[in-house]
Amino acid sequence: MSLRYLIKRIIWGFTSLIGVSIVVFVILRMIPGDPALMLAPVGATPENINAIREQFGLTGPIYLQYLSWLSDIFQGDFGSSYWFQQEVMPVIISRLPATLELVFASVILSLLIGILFAVISVSKKGTIAEYLSNSVSFVGFSIPNFMWGLLFIIAFGAFLKILPVSGRIDSEIVVREITGFVIIDSLIKRDFRAFHSCIVHILLPALSLALPLIAVVLRTLRSDLITVIKEDYIFTDRMKGLSERYIIFIRALKNALIPTITIVGVQFGFLIGGTILIEKIFSWPGIGDLILRAFQTRDFPLIQGIIITYSSLIIVTNITIDLVYALLNPKIRYS
Repeated sequence: MSLRYLIKRIIWGFTSLIGVSIVVFVILRMIPGDPALMLAPVGATPENINAIREQFGLTGPIYLQYLSWLSDIFQGDFGSSYWFQQEVMPVIISRLPATLELVFASVILSLLIGILFAVISVSKKGTIAEYLSNSVSFVGFSIPNFMWGLLFIIAFGAFLKILPVSGRIDSEIVVREITGFVIIDSLIKRDFRAFHSCIVHILLPALSLALPLIAVVLRTLRSDLITVIKEDYIFTDRMKGLSERYIIFIRALKNALIPTITIVGVQFGFLIGGTILIEKIFSWPGIGDLILRAFQTRDFPLIQGIIITYSSLIIVTNITIDLVYALLNPKIRYS
């Protein structure tokens, strides 16, 4: 990837963020409900309510409100949350690692399971293994992730009672925060009891979030693998006597993965959005619960901060995907 292309992508990302901020700012102020009325104490006079509006910058033309907010952002000030009475970014940062941990875990599960079943489906054609792989794809598409969450709670929590169905770690275990990602922090501290607790807690919500993406990865990769193994260089590899396992896992998979990586990158944004219900179902202390509360309380600064954070993550993900392309296929050049 050339430096020129990277600069162009960064400029494009910055422009997109400005566009997103305008749309969000305007739409929030079109939604019925006055935050000043929600913040005002019982029996507040009109003068008290107007004072609250003045305090939180809710007076004047909307374009002046936006320019004032944008000017504060460029100085690193995202405003103060109406509900938490704290600066917005510390509130978001305190919850963001939990959501990212859940999303990354679901992506890893999606890739591991999706790639495994795709390879089995291609290499074991006409067998029960291929039938099971295709069934996984169909079932993953058929049921939304929040329904998987409810089914997992009933099956593994209420019926089998073998996995926890709420929280991020056992309440009696305390892990000193270093990165904010409890799995990583527990490994850094070599606290394997905490690590085990983190893994068993994240398994069900991550799998619930991952199952639809597993189906996407499986179908996309299976189709591309079928195309790649018909290429001349694969035929040449077989003529050389290379093992079928080496040909599929090393030679074919590397090229077939490129479209799959594209799909995963695009789905990353949907995964972040999909955590809202999953976090609520599994009492996961991430951004999902925070944004629901922000909308309930008309907490404009907090909603705006969360959406700008999400948009920034998606832009960074897209640029990262371009870098991964270049690593998987050196022939790809960006300009």
